[in-house]
Amino acid sequence: MSVRTAWLSPTGQSREDTRTNQIGSLTPVTDSKGRSGVLPGSSGGVYRVTGLWLGGTTGTMSATVSVGRAVIQSSIDRGAYPVAVTEPLTLTFADGDAQYGRIDLVVLRIYDDTYDGSGRSEAAVEIVKGTPAATPVAPTLPDTSLLLFTVAVPANASTGSGGIAWDTARVDLRPTTVPMGGILPTRSDDTASGGYPGHYRDINNTLQRWDGAAWVGYPKGIGGIAPAGAVTTASYTGQYRDSSNGVLQRWNGSVWLPAVAPPSGFASSLDAGYTTSTTYTAALTDTAVTALTLTFVAPATGAVLLHFGARMLTQSSTTALAYMAPQITQNGTVTFAANDENSASHGGTVYSSVATMWRLYGLTAGATYTMTAMHRSSDAAVTCWFDNLFMRVDPAN
Repeated sequence: MSVRTAWLSPTGQSREDTRTNQIGSLTPVTDSKGRSGVLPGSSGGVYRVTGLWLGGTTGTMSATVSVGRAVIQSSIDRGAYPVAVTEPLTLTFADGDAQYGRIDLVVLRIYDDTYDGSGRSEAAVEIVKGTPAATPVAPTLPDTSLLLFTVAVPANASTGSGGIAWDTARVDLRPTTVPMGGILPTRSDDTASGGYPGHYRDINNTLQRWDGAAWVGYPKGIGGIAPAGAVTTASYTGQYRDSSNGVLQRWNGSVWLPAVAPPSGFASSLDAGYTTSTTYTAALTDTAVTALTLTFVAPATGAVLLHFGARMLTQSSTTALAYMAPQITQNGTVTFAANDENSASHGGTVYSSVATMWRLYGLTAGATYTMTAMHRSSDAAVTCWFDNLFMRVDPAN
C-alpha cells in the first residue's frame, strides 16, 4: 500500500498504518523518516537524558539498563517503532577472552517477523558480542536497532577476577530524539545534519540552528553577538562579536573592527629622572620608573592623537636641548620611531613644562600598540632632567 492513514478505515488499521503516521512524534531527518533515539529528560530536569542508562555492578560482569522510552526508525514503508522499557533489565556479559579484549554493544532491537522472518515480533534490550582481537573493534549494529552503549571487555575479565571496570569500559552513545519543532539535546560528538532549515539543537551548552548546510551557533544569528572565539568569518556585514581582549567588534564585510571607539589611554610619572644619552632611550637614571609606556587599541579610523610632555631642564646649560618623543611599537616591532621633529623639547637651567600633540595615522584598526616615552640630550656633556612626565592617546578621525 503506497498511501496509508491512521484512524480512518472502518475495518481497522494495520500496525504499519499506526507506525507510519506518527507525524510529529520524532525529530525529522527526511520528509518521510524520523531520527531514532531515546526520549530526553530526567527527574528535576538535572540531566540531558537518563532513560535506558547502563549501570554496571562493581566487580561483576553484570549491568542494569534503566527504564526509558525510545523510537527506532526503520524503512519508509515500515515506519517508526515506539518502545518503552518499564522495568529495569539486567544484562550479563560473557567472560573475557583468555588472550584478547573485545568490544560489545548494548542495543535496543526490534524483531518484526513480517519483515525479518525471525519468528519474533517484539522489542528487546540485548548484548551484541564483539570479536576478541589485539586491536578490537565494535561489531556491526543489527538491523532496526538503536545503539545505546559500547562496553570494552578486557582479556580474562570475569566476576571472580574483578569484572568490568564500568566507569572506563562503558561509552555512552545514546542518541536523542524529540517531537517535530522541539529543540534536540544531543551529545557533543553528534555529527548528524539537521532535518530542515530552522531546526534547532542544544550541543555543548550552545543553541544551534541548521541553516540548510551547517549548524550555526544561535549567537551568530541576525542581531546576535557571537561570544569570543566562536566566529572567525562573519555571516553578514554588520554582525557583532566579542573579541578575546573584551572589545566589541563589527564585521565590515572584510575584517573585524572595533564597534565603538576604544577608550582613551593615559600614563604618567611624578618621579624625576635624567639622561645624558644623545640617542633616544626609554630609561632614565635616578627614577623608579624603568620606562613609561602606554598600551592602546587602534580605532576603526586607524588614527590617534598623541599627547605627551614633561617638566624639563638642561642642567648648567642654556644652549643644549632636552627632547621627549613617543615611540610606537606593535608586538615588539617599531612602527614609528622617536625623532626630534615630533618631540617636545626645552633648553634652560630652570624647569619648564612643555607638551605637544599630533595625529598619528595608518595604524591597523583593532590592533594593539604600545607607546613608549623616549628621551635624549643634544649634548653628551649636559644632563637633561625630566619630571612629571605624561602620555595620552585619544581616538581620532
